[in-house]
Amino acid sequence: MIKVKNILCIGAGYVGGPTMAVMALKCPEYNFHIVDINQDRIDAWNSNDLPIFEPGLDEVVQQARGRNLKFSTDVEQGVKDADMIFVSVNTPTKTFGLGAGEAADLQYWEKTARMIAEVSETSKIVVEKSTLPVRTAEAMSRILKSNSKNLEFEVLSNPEFLAEGTAIQDLLLPDRVLIGSEQTTNGLAACQELVNIYQEWVDKDKVLTANIWSAELSKLVANAFLAQRVSSINSISALCEATEANVDEVSIAIGADTRIGSKFLKSSVGFGGSCFKKDILNLVYIAQSYGLQEVADYWRQVIIMNDYQQERFVLKMIKNMFNTLAGKKILILGFAFKANTGDTRESPAIFVAKKLLEEQASIVICDPKAIDSAKHDLKDLEGDISYELDPYEASKDCHAIAVMTEWDCFKDLDYQSMHNNMVKPAFLFDGRNILNHQKVHDIGFNVYPIGKDSLTH
Repeated sequence: MIKVKNILCIGAGYVGGPTMAVMALKCPEYNFHIVDINQDRIDAWNSNDLPIFEPGLDEVVQQARGRNLKFSTDVEQGVKDADMIFVSVNTPTKTFGLGAGEAADLQYWEKTARMIAEVSETSKIVVEKSTLPVRTAEAMSRILKSNSKNLEFEVLSNPEFLAEGTAIQDLLLPDRVLIGSEQTTNGLAACQELVNIYQEWVDKDKVLTANIWSAELSKLVANAFLAQRVSSINSISALCEATEANVDEVSIAIGADTRIGSKFLKSSVGFGGSCFKKDILNLVYIAQSYGLQEVADYWRQVIIMNDYQQERFVLKMIKNMFNTLAGKKILILGFAFKANTGDTRESPAIFVAKKLLEEQASIVICDPKAIDSAKHDLKDLEGDISYELDPYEASKDCHAIAVMTEWDCFKDLDYQSMHNNMVKPAFLFDGRNILNHQKVHDIGFNVYPIGKDSLTH
């Protein structure tokens, strides 16, 4: 049986970095090593300017780094030294070949598995941390166990259930930890090694074990269910606007039903992030591969509704700004897909920015943490794009403001001052329903929320 002392994580991104940092903080008797082939990313992890923004992450890294947590690009040596290896590499949606647009692209994952088999000199426990299709662990196990050195490898699935912006709290106080393993003597023993690590700080009844296939599927299904709730309430937001109902009041009423609950019933311009769309499309592809077309169609509708909500937001802007945006300057207030992160992957702001540019509008991007990512996302687009960290400077000579991220700091802006500097009539489209709409209307804005009556002059 493999006894674990040295733990490696391959991939220093949004999952691997915070997860290993918290593990190192809570498990000082273990050694944690995070490796990545991106030298700039590793240099950032070893500095005081970490490569990702996550509340509380700086403090955790500072406490553990140099004690039992280190970052490097020496992937092969890290593999050789490790007893347990977390694989947290990118698994984007395929853009080519069979399953393009739906299936997960597993080329980086397979290269990593083959590298582990080639480099390893001792038996190891390998833990899937990336979001992967069901039964991927079986393929990883076959690759690892085909080594010519008679080494033993046990593969576990330990999906992450982190929400960006609260990842550190999610790790310190998780709802649950799920570990899947093969139901063999060695598989269960490997599972127990990981259970022991988590139980250093997580209550025993919150550490769930399952067969490996159930663990893999649970990650996809969890994200699909959460995204489904967002798309469901967003579909109702369109109905609310048509019938003069108020989506917030509807959300409170149905969320008070304990069978439903209030979480993920906040209507908005749409969901984003690295997981929801990718995981739902993955679920669609898996259902199709088993001939379950009705199941695939059901879950695809969640994506269709999300796309519709973003399209509807832009159409509302065009309609209410006299059916033309050409030559008009619009402030996109927020570019991250949600507050408290600099991550812009699948952000609704990307879609909105592209559509506004197609309408020949000028756009100004303002976000406290995501300006650099926005520049990368929009670098290939033609049109008048500028970037400004100061929202007051950004609003000068604008015809409209589109609130795209629910940053708390946006709630407290001096909208009177911003209105004074804008072209009149001034428009405000609140894609996150975070502002006091009556207050900003009284200032002079024409206000267009999501799922509520517009307030116009």
